[in-house]
Amino acid sequence: MKLTRPSRAVTIQIAIVVVVLVAAALSTKRVDIDEANAAAGDAFDPAAYAESRYDSVIVPAVTENAIELSSLLADLADLADGADEATLGNTPGTASSFSFPVTATGVVTEVDGSVATIAVEGVPSDVTVLVQIGPALNGTALRDVTGTISFDEFTNQLEYQRVGTAINDIVRTDVLSAVDPTQLDGATVDVVGAFTRVNPQLVSIVPISMEVTP
Repeated sequence: MKLTRPSRAVTIQIAIVVVVLVAAALSTKRVDIDEANAAAGDAFDPAAYAESRYDSVIVPAVTENAIELSSLLADLADLADGADEATLGNTPGTASSFSFPVTATGVVTEVDGSVATIAVEGVPSDVTVLVQIGPALNGTALRDVTGTISFDEFTNQLEYQRVGTAINDIVRTDVLSAVDPTQLDGATVDVVGAFTRVNPQLVSIVPISMEVTP
């Protein structure tokens, strides 16, 4: 079929549009979502931030303010509906649980993965006391316990969370690397650290120091 002049003009216009679109597509750099996220995070170094606070702020604050566990739990039980928990610990926000500096001495009764259960004299029988021994360390108790690391310092929740993880990484390297889980069962441990009170019947301590006596 022979094209008329108007049809040829339309065909030429369509061809030009196609060429332009192809050229634009080829000249546009495709940015992978993961690459974009990585680039955005390059400006913030959570490990460096954690290092700057761990020895200078967190360890001294926990050491100086740590309360013996059985005494702390008794004090918490006496509080009216938890309204005065701020006298004993800190929270990152009104909707978040409080974290407390604590010291405890107990006998290891069980080692299960990344936690050791310890029996602590004076602690109610319905309260389970765990010491996190790694490699997995859960929670942000050490980030939150001093009340000096505020969400307002960070660009977003991801940065804030990464700081908590970086602090736990320091504990894993500096405190727990010398702990042999196979030697803990039946041993006596002296722990200084912090825990977040999510459940009144559970204490899960992230240690800043841990001494083991066979």
